[in-house]
Amino acid sequence: MVVLSASLWLRSRVTDRFWRVQEVLKHARHFRGRKNRCYKLAVRSVQRAFVKSTKARREKKRFLRALWITRIEAASLEHGLKYPAFISNLLKSQVELNRKMIADLAIYEPKTFKSLAALAQRRRQEGFLAALGDGKEPEGIFSRIVHHY
Repeated sequence: MVVLSASLWLRSRVTDRFWRVQEVLKHARHFRGRKNRCYKLAVRSVQRAFVKSTKARREKKRFLRALWITRIEAASLEHGLKYPAFISNLLKSQVELNRKMIADLAIYEPKTFKSLAALAQRRRQEGFLAALGDGKEPEGIFSRIVHHY
């Protein structure tokens, strides 16, 4: 004879429907009112909560990206660069840091961020000088096409 623990013995005696109901009610325990006791109300509330939690995970990503951009913009303005110029010149300088890391550098490592800002500023100045040209352009060419890889 196989000896089962009390919970396994009880589970073997009770229908599967009972366990499905208990699973839903487990997720609804923290709800207020009858939603945490009545299955019919709990099913709707749990389904709605799962949908909202999925959407909230996406919104959290958007919110955090906006926060990082705001922090980078504030820090780059202290060094005399606007956000779009700062980011584009870092990309042209082949700095492979994402916005989260740059925002953390702006807060916790201001000297490192200052060197990044100086790098972007230097790249920006080089871009202006390259756009002006050295006066030795061939006849008939009005501008240069710069490829950024």
